[in-house]
Amino acid sequence: MSKLYRFADITIAVDTLGPETHELCADYRAEGSAAFSVATAREDIEFEREKSAREDALEGIPVRQFSDGYLETLAVYRKIAEKLPEYDALLMHGSCVAVDGAGYLFTAKSGTGKSTHTRLWRELLGERAVMINDDKPLIRLTDEGARIYGSPWDGKHRLSCNLSVPLKAICILRRAPENSIEPISAAEAYPMLLQQIYRPADPEALAKTLALIDRMAESLRFYRLSCNRELEAARLSYETMRG
Repeated sequence: MSKLYRFADITIAVDTLGPETHELCADYRAEGSAAFSVATAREDIEFEREKSAREDALEGIPVRQFSDGYLETLAVYRKIAEKLPEYDALLMHGSCVAVDGAGYLFTAKSGTGKSTHTRLWRELLGERAVMINDDKPLIRLTDEGARIYGSPWDGKHRLSCNLSVPLKAICILRRAPENSIEPISAAEAYPMLLQQIYRPADPEALAKTLALIDRMAESLRFYRLSCNRELEAARLSYETMRG
């Protein structure tokens, strides 16, 4: 079952065993010729099943049972993410909201409150704030700078849209009882970027990924936000980052 999709302005042929991935990616259907193709096999699904079981064991929780179809969607995004650096693009773990045509990406370790904070932005700004992606947005480096794109891999809340905007800033978020925000250097942001950006297994693709992170550092502003879960946290971060 093969269909064409367009992610980060790259047309990709996706060939799967089951229909779930194509249902997930329906809003990204495309026509024309593919820049590259990915295809899944039974061993890809089993790899995702074993990987999930290992992660659950490390976290000390009962091993979760997932359907083959869901695991295949993970296999597809992993195969796409492995190829993206060839096209100056990356997959990054974070929650991105667009306001007035500019993207703001919040990243942190899982469970820190990224989704909560972008929800507060939507409460604060209403229809001006649009969720690009709540879990795995795509970033592409162009001659004009970084652009951020939605993807169908959008987290448990299923918040995303097929939209792209210039990426204005990346904010590293951490919980705190009081709200504060400060600009940080690219060097200070680098360890978190390296942790949260998908790192390909192929050495050549990994080297390209590191070079793309360096390019991001040249074109973006970075912040560190310590925040609680109150609306004032969103007001502070928005008013600081929009400048």
